[in-house]
Amino acid sequence: MSAANEQSATNMRWAWGLVLALVGVAILAPLVAPFAPDAVDLALRRQGPSALHWFGTDDLGRDVFTRVLHGARVSLAIGLLAAALSVALGTAIGLVAGFIGGAVDTGLMRLTDAMLAVPRLPLLMILTAILQPSIPLLIILVSVVGWMETSRVVRSEALSLGRRGFIEAAQALGLSRTRVLVRHMLPNVLPTVIVSATLAVGRSILLESALSFFGVGVQPPAASWGNMLYQAQSTMTSEPWLALFPGLAIFLTTLAVNAAGERLSTPAVS
Repeated sequence: MSAANEQSATNMRWAWGLVLALVGVAILAPLVAPFAPDAVDLALRRQGPSALHWFGTDDLGRDVFTRVLHGARVSLAIGLLAAALSVALGTAIGLVAGFIGGAVDTGLMRLTDAMLAVPRLPLLMILTAILQPSIPLLIILVSVVGWMETSRVVRSEALSLGRRGFIEAAQALGLSRTRVLVRHMLPNVLPTVIVSATLAVGRSILLESALSFFGVGVQPPAASWGNMLYQAQSTMTSEPWLALFPGLAIFLTTLAVNAAGERLSTPAVS
């Protein structure tokens, strides 16, 4: 293995290790958090980081470290579930477009292009402002605007696979289109889908954080990294820890997920 490959493999291990650690912390948050996420202590409001409160306290005296841990549960859940839904939708659209072709392909790709032309964040801000969504509805909304990249790359793979001998043989044997898609084409596009899914997680987390930062995403008292930043806007200069730690959590998570996805999409060089 070349030095470049060895370094790249090391970076990927670090990236996946960080992702798994964050997921583990989110799952175990109720067990490892030192306080209840909504425990108010006005006598300790706006305290800086200390031995008792590692990340300080907010304007209600709540422990910021605890809220970052519990915020991970919401932010990662939205990121992972929205990414899963968007990738599933994009994979289905891409497979159908690439396999069937013709007017179906043209129509689905024009829809994809139209969705890509619409700025996602302003569209989501309008929808969330109108609907005032719960967390499940927020997951659906984020997934609905995140499937297009997957559909394009899967369509490209499907077009290539459609010219392969084993697909033509399956069709010649009289297998239904559904069977050919599910049994023969889907397994062959899974590597591409997995890469797309890792990148979609980072996009979904950033979208949720942005929506919550603007006050139209996850609503208090539920904690997410984005709404913690929203609540810290007015005190960023006087109490910087309120914005620093949730912001750092968003940065590290998206960096790790994107690094893992980029590594998976880069072929190894001997």
